[in-house]
Amino acid sequence: MKLVVVSAGLSVPSSTRLLADRLAAAVDRTAPVDIRVVELRELAVQIAHNFTNGFPGRELTAALDAVAQADGLIVVTPVFSASYSGLFKSFFDVLDKDAIAGKPVLIAATGGTARHSLVLEHALRPLFAHLRAVVVPTAVYAASEDWGAEGLPERIERSAGELAGLMAGLSATRPEPAGVVPFEEQLARLGAA
Repeated sequence: MKLVVVSAGLSVPSSTRLLADRLAAAVDRTAPVDIRVVELRELAVQIAHNFTNGFPGRELTAALDAVAQADGLIVVTPVFSASYSGLFKSFFDVLDKDAIAGKPVLIAATGGTARHSLVLEHALRPLFAHLRAVVVPTAVYAASEDWGAEGLPERIERSAGELAGLMAGLSATRPEPAGVVPFEEQLARLGAA
């Protein structure tokens, strides 16, 4: 299976890239995948040129093709002004509108404070719903204080498991609550009476 990681971090080193790498490694531990990382920082000029002349450069074309051919995506952006970065949005603006329809996507973001964590639900999830992707239930936000703290590794593992399951075509199964008799068994009991 092909996993493409889209990282919109701007600095080197980047906490956005660090989160992207941890998420990809967690997916790979769950179900081995071929991982390709697309660093948007390296494509910024080609993305801008695509807007002005309508033609993607060679590296941007390769990145867009990789996203379209992936079995699943991890997308990670830093938070700027309570939303995803302009570079992140611009990349998905130049992507063909049907390229990720039905594709499983894990959304994640990094920021300086936990106060911006709702960016996942108010900006990223609606963007990928518009693109008709299948967004995993657990999104991952990492504020500065989350690194090395409890909670982040568990969220990473849970979201990675959800993405790996969707990529493999499996649906999450929940155990029956205690004391509940499955419908089929109830029917069988009625037929036996």
